[in-house]
Amino acid sequence: MRAARSGRHAGFGWLVALIALIASAPLLVALSSLFVDTGDIWSHLLTYVLPEAFTNTLLLVAGVATITSLLGVSLAWFVATCEFPGRRFFAWALLLPMAMPGYVLGFALAALFEYTGPLQSGWRATFGADTEFPGLGPAGASILTLSLVLYPYVFLICRQAFASQGVRGIEVAQSCGFRPVQGFFRVSLPLARPWIVAGVSLAIMECLADFGTVQLFNFTTFTTAIYRSWYGLFSLQSALQLSLVLVTLVLGALLLEKRFRGASRYTSTASAGHSRLELGKPQRLSVSLYCAAVLFVAFVLPASLILVWSVRSFGVEFDARYWHLAGNTLMLATMAAALITTVAVLLAFAVRYAPGRMNQALARIATLGYAIPGTVLAVGFFVPVAALSRWINGTLLSDSGTVVALQGGLSVVLLAYMARYLAVAHGPIDSALLRIKSSIEDAARGMGVSGLRLLGRVHVPILRPAIVTALLLVFVDVMKELPITLMTRPFGWDTLAVRVFQLTTEGEWQRAALPALAIVLAGLVPVVILSRRND
Repeated sequence: MRAARSGRHAGFGWLVALIALIASAPLLVALSSLFVDTGDIWSHLLTYVLPEAFTNTLLLVAGVATITSLLGVSLAWFVATCEFPGRRFFAWALLLPMAMPGYVLGFALAALFEYTGPLQSGWRATFGADTEFPGLGPAGASILTLSLVLYPYVFLICRQAFASQGVRGIEVAQSCGFRPVQGFFRVSLPLARPWIVAGVSLAIMECLADFGTVQLFNFTTFTTAIYRSWYGLFSLQSALQLSLVLVTLVLGALLLEKRFRGASRYTSTASAGHSRLELGKPQRLSVSLYCAAVLFVAFVLPASLILVWSVRSFGVEFDARYWHLAGNTLMLATMAAALITTVAVLLAFAVRYAPGRMNQALARIATLGYAIPGTVLAVGFFVPVAALSRWINGTLLSDSGTVVALQGGLSVVLLAYMARYLAVAHGPIDSALLRIKSSIEDAARGMGVSGLRLLGRVHVPILRPAIVTALLLVFVDVMKELPITLMTRPFGWDTLAVRVFQLTTEGEWQRAALPALAIVLAGLVPVVILSRRND
């Protein structure tokens, strides 16, 4: 009996190891590129590309981290601890910018700030045609756009932290003679430091992985350098080596976050009544205007522009080709959601059924892909799949006349999606699985149900809400995803995100609005889910 059970456990252990190996394959491929000589290409990158990409990436990370922390922390504290007009509305509305990908917000803002746009036209009409408009430049535009899109990560996490504190800390600070603002800096802010670091770390991970926004503003970072090395210099190996540098930066940011957080422990100071801080009338009005201004710039204004442009360009853009784009997008998102959710269920169940330090460590490795930029995953999976195709053609099919090109299909796309979004599906499923009591499993085993039958008959019906949530989250993330789809899609397999990228690259802002509107509407789904969970 023990031997049979250990055999089943070993089988689930091998399953966890296989999933971890597939998810970590791009990193192993990138490491192997260190031993490949790229000749003059790497010397060219080292002289002309790498210094600019490194400097710009650090500048982008520093700018986004600063602005997202300022916006996210301040908005979270106001909503969680203060009473002001519109507080309940802003508690969920300030999450809406999460529904808008950076490249969509970027082209809306670019259309506003371009030479023939309303802002510069009004500026010249007011101050004269020869007066120079104070532009942001590629760096400023990229930082501002990504900050407006990513501040909800900090807001969402810090709002929970400040809500758990309540106003007890502020009241204690006031009893010591400090004003509420001083109490915020001396008490509330230090207590919320782990949550602030976690939120800013998520924003930095997304910032390092961004491709569409920086490419739109022609701002060279590591993600754009990887893309240009592959498609401009036609060198997969140099793209892999650049990917390794970018992964090193990502892992360094993760280690820095862990070291900064340290082993500190924080406890809640919330009072049972959960009262809120009463502000004066001018302060209440100022806070309401501040929240409204951020929401207007980050979501209302660009969403309104996209809606208006969609109506104007509907007759030109909406044709049979649009149905083809929408069909490709829905098909790809559906296939990816089904595959990734299935793997996430198997991974979570395997670790639960065969617990152990090794399996738990492998599960963490399998879900690290969300911290790896999409450009790295695209190159990292394309190389081994292409090598596998060459081996099949040269060894198994050498005399048949048949040619297999696995890298020309959807295999690379789906593998990269799985590595990137497995953590998104694994999170809700693993959390729901932890709520299932072991007594239920023991009762099922007593009736002879074990292994995968236990998963199918007991766990899956209970996990159905979490599985639906995982399917929706992955589906929407894939709809918005750009670099993996752009770099690994089959020839002619365009999606809505790729169409937006193509049109914005050509400066066709209004024509790009219709596919962008579809992506934004789909992006509202996870925002609604997050709002309900947070409430």
